[in-house]
Amino acid sequence: MLAATAATAFVLLAATAQAQTPPAARASCKAQATEKKLHGAALTSFLKKCESDAQASCDASAAEKKLAGAAKTSFTKKCVTDAVGQ
Repeated sequence: MLAATAATAFVLLAATAQAQTPPAARASCKAQATEKKLHGAALTSFLKKCESDAQASCDASAAEKKLAGAAKTSFTKKCVTDAVGQ
């Protein structure tokens, strides 16, 4: 019985971790834009939305980690930079 409960908990944790893939684990916004061969206004619009989405995701990750102050700022800045790309 205990093994079944542990197995169920492991499956739920694995599913949750997979659903919350951090932005840094995905291709960067700039890499995605290059793949899509975006230029001009389409590129600008895509990058702006992608950066906004990354900011929201990174803020949520910081909240999950219970970061505050300088640690939150540093984490979020690096997270967004990684998600957007250099």
